[in-house]
Amino acid sequence: MPSPTKYLDLAETLTRRINAAMKPGDQFLTVREIAEQFDVGKNTASRVVQVLKERGVISGKPNGKTWVRVPPKRTERSNERYFEEKQLVREPEEVRSQNGSAERDQGVSLRDLAEDVALHEVVVCPDDIASVMGLAPGTRVLRRSRVRRVDRSAGAGSSVSYVPLDIVERDPSVFDEANDPWPGGMQHQLYTVGVELAKIIDYVAATMPTEEEAEEQDIPPGVPIFRIRKVSYATTGRVAEVTDIPLPADRSALVYVTELPKWSDS
Repeated sequence: MPSPTKYLDLAETLTRRINAAMKPGDQFLTVREIAEQFDVGKNTASRVVQVLKERGVISGKPNGKTWVRVPPKRTERSNERYFEEKQLVREPEEVRSQNGSAERDQGVSLRDLAEDVALHEVVVCPDDIASVMGLAPGTRVLRRSRVRRVDRSAGAGSSVSYVPLDIVERDPSVFDEANDPWPGGMQHQLYTVGVELAKIIDYVAATMPTEEEAEEQDIPPGVPIFRIRKVSYATTGRVAEVTDIPLPADRSALVYVTELPKWSDS
């Protein structure tokens, strides 16, 4: 094992160099280049790279190229959003289009996103989602996946939602990816097919990311991920939509607001 003092000192030296002379997204040294430039062994150079990744200073695949990490955009997600979204349902499109999740969660307008990709597919509902929705095994649903990236070199945000076909098939425009993002989001889409939401429950768990998630979202080693499963209920009591949202813990804040009524004698 390399000397802790040696690789930590070198990590500090390289961090200072990055802060003084490099920009987010700039290509960084390889393990081989670090070993050659600083006259250290490959194991020491490799450990330095790992430390810089753990500290969120650089990004890159194992044994591959690295670059100065682009600071991730902070996300603040409040449960008040659902009330606000419902209030927007009956507003004109120009109002709804200015109040989407990008603007609300990250303070970024859609036109400033480097990447915003939606994929709509009719698929067999996964068993765990079917169980939540009360659907029979093998039932087909509309699955909508979304990937958003604020900067080309930054980590992406993602979500996957599922909606029963019999709810949305009355409006073919819901299936068209060209209409996504939909002004007003899913609550307005459901409104167009006669569905009103009465309750939304967020189930939150913390786990470590998969390798694919760590790479796509640029999550430093050792950082967990919040997994939100959002379950939306119609006024009939039926589950109208289930959405899975992974949020890296190093850039996310979950804000829960509970309104408490006054005492009746106050």
